[in-house]
Amino acid sequence: MVTTHSAHHPALPPVSYCALCRAFDRTGITPRQMWSDRVLDEARQTADPVHLVHLFGIHPGTAVRYVHTAHPDKALPPIR
Repeated sequence: MVTTHSAHHPALPPVSYCALCRAFDRTGITPRQMWSDRVLDEARQTADPVHLVHLFGIHPGTAVRYVHTAHPDKALPPIR
């Protein structure tokens, strides 16, 4: 929806809070759900938690959980 190019493009008006709310109301999902889906999709593509940390600014433990969710066959057994 918003990229680094569209966020600061001089020919485009800024996106308002109301416009974003209206767009999400029409879809039936929340921004948080969309963000989580985006992180999970990236985890499916890369399987690299370090990449997720750098790309999304999330905690390393969170990145590992996303990778384990995306690739359950590659997850190591829990340490006892």
